Amino acid sequence: MSGSSFSKTTKLPPTTTGFPLRFDNSFTNDLPGDLLVPTAPYDMLPAGDDTGEIPVPQSKFRASRQVRGALWSWAVPIEHENPQLVGVSSSGAQLIGLKSEDFWRDPQLAAAVWSGNQRLLGSHPWAHCYGGHQFGVWADQLGDGRAISLGQVYNGTDNVWEVQLKGAGRTPYSRFADGYAVRRSSIREYLAAEHMNALGVPTSRSLTLVFTDRVVEREEPELGAIVTRLAPSWVRFGSFELPASRRDFGLLRKLADYVIHHHYYSELIQPAAADDKSGGGVYIRLLQAVVERTAAMVAAWQAVGFCHGVMNTDNMSILGLTIDYGPYAFLDAYDPDFICNHSDPAGRYAFREQPHVALWNLVRLAGPLSRLVGQDPEEDASSETLEAVTKALNSFGSEYSRKYAELMRRKFGLSSDHDSADMATIVQPFLELLERGHTDYTFAMRALCDVPLLLKSEDGAGLEQHIDALAARSDCSRLGGGDWQGDMRAFYEGVYGPRLAAQGVIDQDSAKAVGAGMRLANPRHVLRNWVAQDIIDRVKDNDVLGCVDQALELLTTHAFDDTVPEHLKDMAERYAGPVPQWGEGLQCSCSS
Repeated sequence: MSGSSFSKTTKLPPTTTGFPLRFDNSFTNDLPGDLLVPTAPYDMLPAGDDTGEIPVPQSKFRASRQVRGALWSWAVPIEHENPQLVGVSSSGAQLIGLKSEDFWRDPQLAAAVWSGNQRLLGSHPWAHCYGGHQFGVWADQLGDGRAISLGQVYNGTDNVWEVQLKGAGRTPYSRFADGYAVRRSSIREYLAAEHMNALGVPTSRSLTLVFTDRVVEREEPELGAIVTRLAPSWVRFGSFELPASRRDFGLLRKLADYVIHHHYYSELIQPAAADDKSGGGVYIRLLQAVVERTAAMVAAWQAVGFCHGVMNTDNMSILGLTIDYGPYAFLDAYDPDFICNHSDPAGRYAFREQPHVALWNLVRLAGPLSRLVGQDPEEDASSETLEAVTKALNSFGSEYSRKYAELMRRKFGLSSDHDSADMATIVQPFLELLERGHTDYTFAMRALCDVPLLLKSEDGAGLEQHIDALAARSDCSRLGGGDWQGDMRAFYEGVYGPRLAAQGVIDQDSAKAVGAGMRLANPRHVLRNWVAQDIIDRVKDNDVLGCVDQALELLTTHAFDDTVPEHLKDMAERYAGPVPQWGEGLQCSCSS
């Protein structure tokens, strides 16, 4: 979009006193911003002004351009036609000191605020500036092209949450895009973030989902939406890569120091090594902390069967959170080579590749951070620095394996202090059986919770029915007649059962206790692609509020429950059931 398409003045959304929040905007206060517009737009309004118009061309807020020497630019959300409040996450609202009733008390006001049509008192919206490697290729400046941060909200405890609108219009970083989001992708992100939190996966959070009547051009025209999402910070690996690529090491150091002091202080500053005279060691410790958090995040992905789909460095959180839910998917059949993004034909981001890609991305982060360790960032890193960086990066494998083993032992009901060979003797053989049969991963892991008790039954009928049920949720063409079922039985009786017995699971009471614990680690309901698509299709058929609210409740409050409230029973049974033929192998693209 050319600068000539914009007006010579900018109309600001009116301010409301609704939703009183305490803003603590340290990011824009402490870090350098875009000098093309040095003053916050609302600070330009004369006292008593009721027009909301400032003498700054719209192009300065919405035309794409290169931004140097800055980590952010002021942004102005665009006005959306007929915004409608569709969803509110109660647990998301609690994070910023609100309740869901605060939104539904006046849904029109809520829709106006959380679409960006009205500005919260104290909010000074901005967009982040960052770069990134996309599919392994350096893409230079990227930035928040359709995400606008309203501010950092202090919730009355020690936590600050950066509140961000996704789909609120163009920013200086929109490049060739329009700055909007569509209902399809917004429903997916709104549900996914809260669902992942319920599953225990480190993640950003969702606050609201708002629909608009804006027609957005994608592969075909679609209607628009805005998701309000929350994170302690939206800083990414690419936030460090861009200033380093420009050799702006002063800006790089300011960002690193900010992240350390505001997000890693208790980990990195308070227990700082006494011999760290130069202070450079803190950047190695930051890298180590990010390595550990990223390893824990990816281990959680692999344990629940989650495939992100677009693990570019601009989609990697410096806090080790799952962010930017695009063409993600949960596994249906257990297939380590599964690719959820049809824009990834080479399988760079296939399910089994995620730990390797995470490490590759951490190497990209390590480059900029290593520049800050010595006295002169222009000089090559010393051998001591390279050794420390290599040690931090090499710890990823052990950290990932440790965390993944911890999560999988819990899913299998195995005591962590009993047998260090569990991954090789129990977990991997079972996963290989699932891979051979192309068996439904979530169903198989949930069904595994019944096996400790079934193995204590006097007759084998229950175990046979269990294996038959697994076979029914597998690809029959891969089972090889009775061999697969026989191998599964042999695994249960000859491998898994004796391992449980070795840790004291010797009767029905102890078997029940182990199974109950396993049910807390193996969800019954996950947001599979076909489930998300079914919700999207129902929304198109005007079943808006009931469908989205019920899905959110099922996937958060009742993700691990066999018994659900009456109003969720039909949805629960359907979504926990077999994948319909039309939903098999669904992929999404980056277009949203």
